[in-house]
Amino acid sequence: MDDGYPAIEDHGLIGDLQTAALVTCDGTIDWFCAPRFDSPSIFASLLDRERGGFFRICPDETTYVTKQLYLPGTPILITRFISADGVAEVQDFMPVTGEKATEVHRLVRIVTMVRGSMRFRLECRPRFDYARERPRLERHRNGYVFRGSSASLTFNPVQPVRRLIAEEDMHLEDGDLIGFGTLNEGDTGGVVLETNSDMEPRAVPLEEVQGMFEWTRDYWRRWVERSRYTGRWREMVERSAITLKLMTYAPTGAMIAAPTAALPELVGGTRNWDYRYTWVRDTSFSVHALLGLGFTEEVGRYMDWLDERIREAGDHQAPLKIMYRVDGSSDLHEEILDHLEGYRGSRPVRIGNGAADQLQLDIHGEALFAMHVADEQGIRVSHQVWKSTVRLVDWLCHNWDQPDAGIWESRHHPRDYTFGRVMSWVALDRAIRLAGRTGRPGDIGCWTTQRNLIYDQVMARGYHRGRGSFVQAYGENVLDAALLSMPAVGFVTPSDPMWCRTLDAIERELVSDSLVHRYDPVHSPDGLPGHEGTFNMCTFWYAEALARSGRLDDARLTFEKMFTFSNHLGLYAEEIASTGEQIGNYPQAFSHLALINTALALNELLDVEAEARRRR
Repeated sequence: MDDGYPAIEDHGLIGDLQTAALVTCDGTIDWFCAPRFDSPSIFASLLDRERGGFFRICPDETTYVTKQLYLPGTPILITRFISADGVAEVQDFMPVTGEKATEVHRLVRIVTMVRGSMRFRLECRPRFDYARERPRLERHRNGYVFRGSSASLTFNPVQPVRRLIAEEDMHLEDGDLIGFGTLNEGDTGGVVLETNSDMEPRAVPLEEVQGMFEWTRDYWRRWVERSRYTGRWREMVERSAITLKLMTYAPTGAMIAAPTAALPELVGGTRNWDYRYTWVRDTSFSVHALLGLGFTEEVGRYMDWLDERIREAGDHQAPLKIMYRVDGSSDLHEEILDHLEGYRGSRPVRIGNGAADQLQLDIHGEALFAMHVADEQGIRVSHQVWKSTVRLVDWLCHNWDQPDAGIWESRHHPRDYTFGRVMSWVALDRAIRLAGRTGRPGDIGCWTTQRNLIYDQVMARGYHRGRGSFVQAYGENVLDAALLSMPAVGFVTPSDPMWCRTLDAIERELVSDSLVHRYDPVHSPDGLPGHEGTFNMCTFWYAEALARSGRLDDARLTFEKMFTFSNHLGLYAEEIASTGEQIGNYPQAFSHLALINTALALNELLDVEAEARRRR
């Protein structure tokens, strides 16, 4: 479809651990928010090709093809332009900013002519505040400043032997910056964009930019070297780990669900949500993934963030909120941006998230599961946090048996979701284990009684005798892919006949050529129009469930087939459309942490099988 919008998967992600940007295969930055992931956008042509704003560097007046890759072991993105006239590279990266929140962020774009010569076009068209403000452009002696009421963007040209665009070839076009220039073999040029800088624009020496590049490269490679993963699929696991790290806000340790907002689950549809926030569920799942790779420091930072949320909830005798901003605040008022047309006409464009105030009981299970796993690795909570945890678990003891919105955040009426009950069981079970292992106080008798009541209720009401499987909600006969995680959390054994029949039913009704739907929206109304694609995390869960059930060949095939649905950089959005294209917010933390967890589990089970064969 040539409608001016790139495919969602035709992007690479760069970032500095406080915010991030998307870069298309043709050298366009079409999504960038600053100073934080959840800040208003500076470039957003991904959501409106005409109004959103972008920054493009690409060949001009020549036919070319592009190839894109990451510098190994880093998120430094290399876009190669190949034509009959020559070969050029654009290297895009953001120097890491550190753990202190800052307004100043840098986008570095280095252009190198590898072979031949090529004429380039540069267009810098920022639109602040989700394109609600058009900045004024100021010309300075050594560069330019786009200035708005609440933000600024400084354009600093790199000053090598040969400029990318000579000053006399730069001109203004309706308040935007346009330039043309020709590079010959061996020439290097570039631009450093800075947000909210107090400094005058300056010509940045090439040696300084090369220093930024080398420092960024070495930072990421040192980080990757801390991984202890040596199993199969190392390249995909490593890329997923880097992607999760890119989506972590360094000042607090909180991980966002995705760096984008309003990318549709159905092109042209209305399921367009803002995922630039921290879900307790998503990030708790990441604890197992990151610990499995050996990244204990990241887990410790996140657990500090989670501990604060548990203290807030426990001290107020209230449930956890399902999501927060990266700084821990919980004001996520949902707003529709009517002036943006949406990705390929997918309206409405939403910022904020109205699901933030839903009751979703399962998140307590994910939070306590994370706390338990972290404690096993020596990451223990303080006395005060444990006191708040006790109050939170006590609250759950009295409130687990009520309808909620469920893991999929239904905007329909609350229901008695089986998964919510299962994860409430997990919360109480892990709290009991934590208290027993650490000798800390808690109402263990009450917790045990309620845990057992939940178990009995799920077995009696969550299992549909007529269809012979666990179902999405009590009194209904609809399946739910979230139930694929039941063996992984220890609620059922993989060999239990009730579970085996459930897995068979999910395969028949929710699996399409190894890809897994969350549920059937036709028979399980969620209060929203339209349909969606298969859900990547559920497909990874399916592969792990197959492995735990002893079907290792099927599990490995399903897992490795999923690699063919990643993009050229190994990145995944939230879902896969029936056409095979990626849809939903991108890249998606759920998808990448599930890939890691499945790789860890499957690799271990394959090793066990190989050892058993060897002994035979």
